[in-house]
Amino acid sequence: MNFDLADLRAFLAVADLGSFKAASDAMFLSQSALSRRVDKLEEALGVALFTRTTRKVELTTLGRMFVHKARNVINELEDAMLGIQTVAERLSGEVTIACVPSAVGHFLPSVVGPYHERYPGIRLRIVDESSGDVLLAVTRGDADFGLTYIGTQEPDIDFCPLIEEAFVVACRKGHPLAARRSVKWKDLEGFDYITLAQGSGNRFLIDQALARLQVRPRWYCEVNHVPALVSLVQAGLGIGVVPRMALPPKPGSGLLAIPLTDPVITRTLGLISRRGRPLAPAAQFLFDMLIRRGTAKL
Repeated sequence: MNFDLADLRAFLAVADLGSFKAASDAMFLSQSALSRRVDKLEEALGVALFTRTTRKVELTTLGRMFVHKARNVINELEDAMLGIQTVAERLSGEVTIACVPSAVGHFLPSVVGPYHERYPGIRLRIVDESSGDVLLAVTRGDADFGLTYIGTQEPDIDFCPLIEEAFVVACRKGHPLAARRSVKWKDLEGFDYITLAQGSGNRFLIDQALARLQVRPRWYCEVNHVPALVSLVQAGLGIGVVPRMALPPKPGSGLLAIPLTDPVITRTLGLISRRGRPLAPAAQFLFDMLIRRGTAKL
């Protein structure tokens, strides 16, 4: 039916106070807004709940019957809400999430705050490691679940995709490439290029995509982790190719992300968990909040 909780509250206020004016004052609404809510409820139910005259407002026979049902609905909902809040306040324990560092800044801040506010008794451990270490932590049971981009082929791992992101060229403002709307891989030749080391999950994705490319950028500096690469680029020591979310989410860093083509390389970021092993309630709540966060970014 096309009505909501606010419509029920408006109806009960008029029924209890016997006046649209008194009810609108009590609910801090205009009389017209209150009347629209009651009209909406009556239209949804297909019956008149009040008889209105210039002097008074009275419940109809069906209206008097509906008062009790509406009040029960309100009371049951409020009891349910109170019960959930009580459970949330009493819920305690610890949740460990393993996460690739490049996803920390874009996903976790907007989720950790609301999660802590809702479940203040739960402690969070965030293990920010490489993709391989994230997968290993989840497989061993050292983490409840993980946020990473590998694991789709693992037989004992469930992978829940959240978002697909592209690799981009990271450079400082003022760099010769900064004015470009997009850059091809061959355009990187001749610039000081910083790369990720062999064994990195991101490096593997890049090498796999460039396997048939004849011209590749020659690196002069190699690092193990994406944050280190971003720091060197920010210091003006060269350019590098990183996942889009590896760059600082807020402006003012002095860094630019330039789309990279020929070929376009992407990775799918998702949540991984051990197959056939349900998460504890505290971990499941956080898992679900991250899914909603990822869906919102699509």
